[in-house]
Amino acid sequence: MMPLPARILDLPPYTPVEPLDVLSARWGRPVDSLVKLDANENPYGPAPRVRQALAELPWVHIYPDPESRALRAALADFTGVPAEHLLAGAGADELIDLLLRVLLEPGDRAAFCSPTFGMYAFGARLNAGQELDIPRRADFSLDLPALQAVCAQQRPKVLFLANPNNPDGQLLGPEEIETLLALPTLVVLDEAYIEFSHSLSLGAARSCIQQVPQRDNLIVLRTFSKWAGLAGLRVGYGAFPGWLLPALWKAKQPYNVNAAASAAALASLEERVLLGERVGQICAERERLRQALSAFPGLEPLPSAANFILCRVSARPAAELYQVLLERGILVRRYAAPRLQNYLRISVGRPQDSRALLDALEELL
Repeated sequence: MMPLPARILDLPPYTPVEPLDVLSARWGRPVDSLVKLDANENPYGPAPRVRQALAELPWVHIYPDPESRALRAALADFTGVPAEHLLAGAGADELIDLLLRVLLEPGDRAAFCSPTFGMYAFGARLNAGQELDIPRRADFSLDLPALQAVCAQQRPKVLFLANPNNPDGQLLGPEEIETLLALPTLVVLDEAYIEFSHSLSLGAARSCIQQVPQRDNLIVLRTFSKWAGLAGLRVGYGAFPGWLLPALWKAKQPYNVNAAASAAALASLEERVLLGERVGQICAERERLRQALSAFPGLEPLPSAANFILCRVSARPAAELYQVLLERGILVRRYAAPRLQNYLRISVGRPQDSRALLDALEELL
């Protein structure tokens, strides 16, 4: 038996959410009785054209295009970024891992600002890097002076920032982004939720993706998981500066975007008007839900530019409230990290999902 590297033995596992069928079996409840508000999925699912494309999918016995040419051409039209700057992946998670594999030598630093998406720290450690955490302020805003000081002193290879941030939903302002891009590091803006920051236009006006070809130190990641309802198919993409792309193309898995995911993404781009309307519905429901949550004593929902709401809980322990909601078939996200122990994150669902949650809270609080 061969010894494993210490970085793998000591690696804290990433804790994913579980699918509905597993939860249904565990709790002895029908799937359709569960209210799933724990993973920021799109409650409306994919567009009708996606289901048709999957039903009629040809050539599943043939390997997919290793360069995702049709998808990248459609993404160029969607984003306004030339296809030669775009790379598709099996979700943005694959692109995070790919980027870290290419960039990091053992001991190199990858920076992030907690609390945030856990894959940045996970990927850094997995790829033999050092995690460099510059914590956010108490209101979850960035501590820009600390970022400037740490980046100047410790020179991380890369800085990951979710925009809007997960779990609090804050969106960076233009001046903050300019300050970040003046740092001596490669900046990755993970725009997984950007479409919900600008409703019907699918986030185009708030995204930084069109700046990438003109900047050597900016990467923007996007995904179809949220706005297009394709979380189960794992398809994302990124815009990368020209100097980095040859290395990424060499290092990526050759057939990383499968045929079904590619067909679904292409069909989603053809249905962007319908999907934009659904994004608008989710944004409107987010505001209705936040207002309703704020009426409960002991709940403090934070403003959000994403499809979720982070809610501070003081009426009773957040872990206890999470558990009693779970026993009623309502799933929200709780955290073990000390900074977030008094918070629950609630994904925005359909109006009937919000009603089920609010009815339960009225009974419990």
